[in-house]
Amino acid sequence: MNNIKHQYGRNRGLLSVATLFVATRFTAIGVSVFAAPVFSATTVEGVRLWRAPDHTRLVFDLSAAVEHQSFSLDKPDRVVVDLISSRFSASTEALDFSKTPIRKIRTAARGKDGVRIVLDLKVGIKLTSFALPENEQYGHRLVVDLYDLETAGKDEPAASGIGGGSTGSAGTASVERSLDDVMAQDQVRDVVIAIDAGHGGDDPGAIGPKRIREKNVVLAISRQLEKIIDATPGFDGVLVRTGDYYVPLVKRARIAREKRADLMISVHADAFHKASARGASVYALSQRGATSENARYLADRENRADLIGGSGGVSLNDKDKVLAQVILDLSMTATLTSSLQVGDEVLKSIGSIARLHKRNVEQAGFVVLKSPDIPSILVETGFISNPGEAKKLNQPVYRKKMATAIFSGVQRYFKANPPDGTLLAQQLNRQGVGAEVHIIARGDTLSGIAQRYSVSVSALKQINGLSSAVIRVGQKLKIPRSS
Repeated sequence: MNNIKHQYGRNRGLLSVATLFVATRFTAIGVSVFAAPVFSATTVEGVRLWRAPDHTRLVFDLSAAVEHQSFSLDKPDRVVVDLISSRFSASTEALDFSKTPIRKIRTAARGKDGVRIVLDLKVGIKLTSFALPENEQYGHRLVVDLYDLETAGKDEPAASGIGGGSTGSAGTASVERSLDDVMAQDQVRDVVIAIDAGHGGDDPGAIGPKRIREKNVVLAISRQLEKIIDATPGFDGVLVRTGDYYVPLVKRARIAREKRADLMISVHADAFHKASARGASVYALSQRGATSENARYLADRENRADLIGGSGGVSLNDKDKVLAQVILDLSMTATLTSSLQVGDEVLKSIGSIARLHKRNVEQAGFVVLKSPDIPSILVETGFISNPGEAKKLNQPVYRKKMATAIFSGVQRYFKANPPDGTLLAQQLNRQGVGAEVHIIARGDTLSGIAQRYSVSVSALKQINGLSSAVIRVGQKLKIPRSS
């Protein structure tokens, strides 16, 4: 038995040696056959530059994802961006630094396999940087934002992705109102329309036939719309973005609020994977989106101090939670109602010059529409992915027609529902001086009342601020004097 055990021990030892030998051979073979691939360095293939009113954006196009570090230095002012395992092969000669804080860009090797990018600056800035993954339009990118110091403290830069999405939060800044603003009832103002051209800068939006870009089409329509609005007494148009640069979605409503807008119109051009899709449409915020936004406002301490309501101003900061919720709900309900009403008027007008994708105002949770105190609509002017509509949208004459149609609907709405303190409200009140009053009885209709007093239905609706023909028993109607 001992001999058997001894022999087994020897054999086991031999087996162990053999196993180790085979394993070693297999491992050696494995290393040579299955060795981890050696990745080549990420290449900086291009650099693009945009100037916005409050910051400069640099976008570095990359061959692959990259780790980076960035920091700013003073005496002299400069920004340093270190890229790990990278090399720089882009040209910067064509970049125009004249309206930016950048004096020049230079690069140098960093260690064995990295690159250091140095931005020599004319003035100090506030720096943010973030990487973006590849998408259907671009490869990997590194974004460097240089915020002007005079505006950086007023509006903290958001390190957000380019292009945004359909959900998110809309941060807001408090609007300072003087006593004169609030109390001067004898001063009249214009109805302010904020016009938000979608996308911009490194976010081209949808791309149609012949490389027609949504960002350029909607900016052209928005500029035309601003001209038409400014040329109309009682109205003032302001552009959310004035050039080819990107504005984060959460900031667009904030800009409209800072301009004290009575309405925000976000202008877009739709796209679909089927070129046959066509038609214009109008969107307002969904009720679900409104509910989530109210919850966010209540949860955010800074937003609770915001002014709710464009004319008087109501602070939520000193209200208990229940009362604050009631105020927000009332404000959002009124805002949504107004958004749907003005959206319906705009849709009717657009339908006179373009095919409609849907006959009713649609509702969705667009970030740009999530303002509890400013009625907001999003207008899809057509499908840029449709060759026929893309051709129209690329023509200045058609873009002017679209802008005119949008404003026609807006003007009808505000003439019937002028905000307090505006020239339109004053004009409507003057029309009602000395007017007869009719109290609605059971069986009355708006058309019947108009016929009785020899006035038009539209005149009745305008003087009484009615957006529809719906009336109720006991309601008092002003009757304009017939001409």
